Amino acid sequence: MGKEIIMIEVKIIFWVFFFLIFYTYLGYGILLYFLVRLKRVFVIKKPTLITEKFEPEVTLFVTAYNEKDFIDLKMQNTFSLDYPKEKIKNVWVTDGSDDGTPEILRQYKDVEVYHLPKRAGKIAAMNRGIQFVKTPIVIFSDGNTLLGKESIQRIVKLFEDPKVGCVSGEKRIFSKDSAAATEGIYWKYESFLKKLDAQLYSVVGAAGELFAVRTSLFQIVEPDTLLDDFIISLRIAQQGYTIQYDPDAYAIENPSANVREELKRKIRISAGGIQSILRLKSLLNPFKYGWLSFQYVSHRVLRWTLAPLGLLVLLICNFLISLQQGLFNFSNYYTWLLWLQITFYILALLGWFLEQKKITVKLLYIPYYFFIMNLAVYLGFFRYIKKQQSVNWERAKRG
Repeated sequence: MGKEIIMIEVKIIFWVFFFLIFYTYLGYGILLYFLVRLKRVFVIKKPTLITEKFEPEVTLFVTAYNEKDFIDLKMQNTFSLDYPKEKIKNVWVTDGSDDGTPEILRQYKDVEVYHLPKRAGKIAAMNRGIQFVKTPIVIFSDGNTLLGKESIQRIVKLFEDPKVGCVSGEKRIFSKDSAAATEGIYWKYESFLKKLDAQLYSVVGAAGELFAVRTSLFQIVEPDTLLDDFIISLRIAQQGYTIQYDPDAYAIENPSANVREELKRKIRISAGGIQSILRLKSLLNPFKYGWLSFQYVSHRVLRWTLAPLGLLVLLICNFLISLQQGLFNFSNYYTWLLWLQITFYILALLGWFLEQKKITVKLLYIPYYFFIMNLAVYLGFFRYIKKQQSVNWERAKRG
């Protein structure tokens, strides 16, 4: 009788985590889609009345560390953007750069360069550099990304709505091989979710490669912050403003050189995710933040906490149930579910093995990349609690 009760409890745990994992990676997107459809039916959107073209001055703000090989291409891209040139102020903060980056930048006129020899991390450079921003909107971008020609125009347009405090652009990946294509597929799915998030209420965090805020709303962030874009944007949302999104305002960059390099990037993001959850714990209160809390927990918190844990719990529970009922008893659906999980992890392992051999099988990169994403959460968690994640991140090698 005792064993039966234990097995019932194991089955309950199995199904709780099964649905939690499904909800985190697929179910939330499905629910979001239908919520947005319902909103369109019941909420009448008020037209925005603009009497003249909305083109305020903006600051294109870039923090860079040793980007000399990319500067010329970045500046060519900047000067080609479709926005009145006299209304774009270029501010670069190059703290710690010792490869000639600030000297090269100073050769360009109309570019303000603020340099300190000491490297204290990206967020320290942002906190220091924001004092030089005098425009109502500041647009943050990375030194090694190229912006779409209409990106500034499209970002600024969303600020016509006074309720919008932050606008996130889209990160795009050059797809040249299977690893790049898989990374690109992930970002396309993220783009789909962000689009729906914005239509329901607000995006949950901005993309560091390209995002903009009302300068007056920027808050100085703790110098040890790991996910500056995430914290900055959500603290603006906490003030009652929304984060909006335009996928056609984009920053494009090369993919990680391989999945191992992508793992390094994911680990530090995961460490930053744990830090962010602790610092934004008030956002877990739906009575205070309503839809924002729902979106924040569904889209971010679960991915950085219970969902990766649930994958391990699911496998263990499934094994215990199948062990009792027969590991090869295929008349039982628990057995099928167990072997489907085992097959998935074998495919992920095979994807890893083939990558070491420089063999490309696109289909196998999907389970491999998914496994890497969730492994990174475990590694990031331990790195964070051991205080081993430096604010000066090691840059992932790009393809």
